[in-house]
Order: sequence, then structure tokens, then C-alpha cells
Amino acid sequence: MQLSAGKLWGMRRMADEGGLFKMTAVDQRPPIKGPIAKHHGLAEAPWAEVADFKTLLIETLQGQSSAMLLDPHFAIPRGIGKLSPMKGLIVTLEDSIFAETPGGRLSSEIDDWSVEKIKRMGGDAVKVLAWYRPDASDHVKDKQKDFTKRIGEVCARYDIPFLFELLVYPLAGDAHQTTDYVEMTGKRTDHVLQSVADFAAPDYGIDVFKLESPVAARHVPDEEDARVQAAFDEMGRLAGRPWVMLSAGAGKAEFRNIMAHAYRAGASGYLAGRAIWLEAFSHYPDWPAMRAALEGEAVAYMRDLNALTDAAALPWHRHPVFGADGVGFVPADQSFRHVYADMR
Repeated sequence: MQLSAGKLWGMRRMADEGGLFKMTAVDQRPPIKGPIAKHHGLAEAPWAEVADFKTLLIETLQGQSSAMLLDPHFAIPRGIGKLSPMKGLIVTLEDSIFAETPGGRLSSEIDDWSVEKIKRMGGDAVKVLAWYRPDASDHVKDKQKDFTKRIGEVCARYDIPFLFELLVYPLAGDAHQTTDYVEMTGKRTDHVLQSVADFAAPDYGIDVFKLESPVAARHVPDEEDARVQAAFDEMGRLAGRPWVMLSAGAGKAEFRNIMAHAYRAGASGYLAGRAIWLEAFSHYPDWPAMRAALEGEAVAYMRDLNALTDAAALPWHRHPVFGADGVGFVPADQSFRHVYADMR
């Protein structure tokens, strides 16, 4: 696989100098809006409170991040001025509100937002989350696949990396129903793996997978486990391109265990949020306490996670999909300006 000029530059911008992804998610909406609204006794959280918390996350956590994932609702308009231009900028495209149908969940883009706008504002990559169950109705699966493929095509048109996130979720007949953005209770490994397989074809234009643990976080041990490792290994094989792990609300220790297994399977880093900052958020509305917790425990956790990443992760540009010579600028000769327009 080769990367076009814009995608190559965006991938480099997301990673550190060694090609490792140490990315912090600040795009969460319901997990932040919900507790703030509840505290105030309101149906909707005050915009400024949500935006100020996201800005605080940018200020305190970017030092340990190679890139940050921001949303256009709160984090970008309030906090973009706090983000160092030395950091990669990943921007969310999917709406946090999804359609719950009898056959499964349907995703959509944020209204008045697009890949084109992300590219125009200087984003380095587009991030999209799609809820997916391989045993959902054929209609729902086809809709989710069409949704993903269409975005992949537009990302190719604007030559910007497509970072794609998958999450399994409860269908109508499942126990433990929830619409929260957390790991599904009772999720099956085969559902996670089949989801990755269903989107691994080049038709979808995915450059980086953002994946959940194939095994429930609480069941991933702190030492290598052959059965658990086999699931991670298979997930990496199915992805077939650079991939990172998401935290899905896992605790700090749980997520570190997940990352240790993921790195043995060839992951190139993480894109995580709540595992890093959720404990600090529990101090809301005590802003000094939140800042202290972020600058203290959260940053210390990121340093530990980054040390593990440095020691064990696979630099994204060394992924086997790019061949023995690794990824490179193509064409690296005087013909570039003549052929570039045809590379999308």
C-alpha cells in the first residue's frame, strides 16, 4: 500500500518523531455533557462549562500527546488557540446522536460539518466512529458500510487521513442495554473481530483503525495470556494497516494491560480519553482540583503509557502493509507536480 502526499503528511503529523501514535481524545460529548448537566439540574449542559473543561484538557495533556482529537462543537471554538501548532490535529466528523432502529444503530455526520471543512480549517486527519454489529440486520450493516465508504472516498478526494473507530453495541434482544459510550457488557470476541474484518477491504479508504479490546477490559490480565493474546494478534492481522487502541471507559490499570497485549500484536499506539482524564473529571465543578489531578495523576499516567509505547509499539510507517522498504513519498522525483492531481 502507498500513501498519497496529503495522507502521508497527515499520518506523520499525528505521530511523534519515531512514528508512534500518542493521541488524546477530547471529542467526547455525552460522557462530558451528561455529568455537567446533571450537576446543574438541567436537560442540557451549559456550553461554556463543557467547552472550558475541554480547553483544560488541551492545556494540561497536550505536552504528553503527539496529537489531540477535538470536536467542532466545544473543543475547537474554545480551545484551538491553546493547542500547540507542534501537535497533530484530528477532528471528529460523526454525530454523537445516532439512530436506534429495530435492526441496529445508524451513524451520521455532524450537521453543517464535513471532511472539506476539516481540511480547510487545517485538520491533519478525519476521525469517524461507527457503531457496528456483524449480526445486525443486513439493512443496517449496508447503511453503516455505505456511510463509511462514502467518507473514505471524500477523504481521498481531499487527501487527508481517515481514522476509523469501531464499537460493538447491544442489539434489542441483548441484556445490559445502554446507549452510553462505554464497552459493551458481555461483548463477544468474534463480534469485535468480524467487525474489523468487515471494514478491512481497501474500498473503505481507512488509513488507521481505532479499535476496542477484543476481550472485555476486566478480563485482560496484567501478564501475557495466550488466549487473550491470540485475540489481539488476530485483530491486528485482520486490520491489515496501522491501528491504535481506544479505551472505551476502561480504568487506568485495565487500559495499560490492554495496551501491553496490543503492542505485542503490532499496534502503533493509542487514541484514548477517559482512561486518562475521567478520574480528574470526577472533581467537577472544583476546577482547581480538576487541574491538579490532570497535571498530576493524568500526566503521570500518560508518561507511563508513553514509556510502554516507546518500548513496545510498532512505528506506523514500519507496518508490513507498506512493504519491506516502508512508507515513502511517491513519486519522489520531478514528475510529482504533474501527477499529483490524479492520485486521489
